[in-house]
Amino acid sequence: MQKRWVQLLLRQRVFVVLMLLLQVGLMVMMVYSSSQTYRWVYNLLNIMSLVVVLHVISTGTRASYKLLWSIVILLFPLFGGLMYLLIRLQGMTITLRNRLETAEKSLNLLLARNPEVQERFLKEYPEYAGQCRYLTKYCKFSLYEGETVTYLSPGEEKFKALLTVLEQAEKFIFLEYFIVQEGKMWNTILDVLVRKAKEGVDVRLIYDDMGCFMLLPHDYEKYLQKKGIRCVVFNKFRPVLSTLQNNRDHRKIAVIDGKWAFTGGINLADEYINEVRRFGHWKDASVMITGRAVESYTFMFLSMWQALTGEKAEAEKHFYVPKKAAWADGYVIPYCDSPIDSEYVGEQVYLNVINGAKKSLYIQTPYLIVDDSLISALILAAKKGVDVKILTPGIPDKWYVHMTTRSYYRELLSGGVQIFEYAPGFIHSKIMVADDTVATIGTVNLDCRSLYLHFECGMWLCGNSEIPVMKEDFLKTLKKCKQIKPSDCRVGFFRRLLQNLLRLFAPLM
Repeated sequence: MQKRWVQLLLRQRVFVVLMLLLQVGLMVMMVYSSSQTYRWVYNLLNIMSLVVVLHVISTGTRASYKLLWSIVILLFPLFGGLMYLLIRLQGMTITLRNRLETAEKSLNLLLARNPEVQERFLKEYPEYAGQCRYLTKYCKFSLYEGETVTYLSPGEEKFKALLTVLEQAEKFIFLEYFIVQEGKMWNTILDVLVRKAKEGVDVRLIYDDMGCFMLLPHDYEKYLQKKGIRCVVFNKFRPVLSTLQNNRDHRKIAVIDGKWAFTGGINLADEYINEVRRFGHWKDASVMITGRAVESYTFMFLSMWQALTGEKAEAEKHFYVPKKAAWADGYVIPYCDSPIDSEYVGEQVYLNVINGAKKSLYIQTPYLIVDDSLISALILAAKKGVDVKILTPGIPDKWYVHMTTRSYYRELLSGGVQIFEYAPGFIHSKIMVADDTVATIGTVNLDCRSLYLHFECGMWLCGNSEIPVMKEDFLKTLKKCKQIKPSDCRVGFFRRLLQNLLRLFAPLM
């Protein structure tokens, strides 16, 4: 038993937490160490808080952030400003920012640019011209025609398809995931990766250190490297009160030989394939893409790899140009989102889909913690006569997040939006389907962290044959859900107060 406690204390994640607590304790001791020191530190921190409040008010950030931080700093003037600097202003290092921008600019030039495809799209779907132009002209993403998209839900389907494709790898395997956890799913995949690496396949993995917090052993990347897998840990969590921990790599990308790509909500852990049931049945979704559009996900991975390692991507070796499809199966635009620029791509994609819906709008999301612009867009769509249905979890993974999600129900229901909770368990899919014609699927949650602070990715589809499949899966799932009524939103005074307080802090969730 004693040996087990020693091993636990020596685990990197536990050590990090202890170091953080130690630093907070030392800071408090320093403030209260003597009356003279206290006065100096007290005045310094109050001046800092005043400067920070002025900065918050003057920035072009969202009103919800300004309100939250102004209240926090005014309530806690001693540590409020310092707290803002340590949490709100966290970001990537200048080096990583510059590397990522350089990589994206150089690799973006290699992506397919076909004006003829754009012209055909605008003629065929003029009502969605604005959505297309935003992603292609302004955000510089590529529009592809006739790509083969396979909708995979639940996670067991993605697991099966991914294993099949991994076995066919001959040149390279690129994986970028928020969560990797030892278990049936990852261990099975790892066996294939190790075998492929021995065969000479270029196997690379990027995983987020915070996403794998307490899930992987210390120095797991070194273990993988010994197995022949090139591994990079995104934004390693360090035992210091740094300003580098807030932006996480929440993407889920798998690219094999440039021929196949996967994205969606499914990480590499057993709960995603229902081998472990922590929150009832886990309902998730992903897509597999074949065709020229795969190059966009290769671009996303290699941009991040080059930024993290400084290693030149040599993308020409990893792009595969397939034969032109014999049939036209709609259009797709792979996209990604980054917190280091001023463009909220994920939010704008969602707003465009919502605002463009004419008859129906079906949404699956694990969290519903949004600002006024998204709430207004959803309610306006419902008031225009659009059948707006939102699916959220019946069994939450985080009680405080789900309570905050439910605080939005009253307003949405009164505006005509229909809300359903997945009775068997947890919904983790991030999907919007509008009018059987347009859809988006990816990693972007309807919460503030995902929309504004994380690296994300997804796919916008128009006229693709899998869109009706996604809609059918939504309607099938709906049969297992409980419809939320206004009476379900009536809560006691203290619970309502807690919901309002949690909603105030929603920008940090």
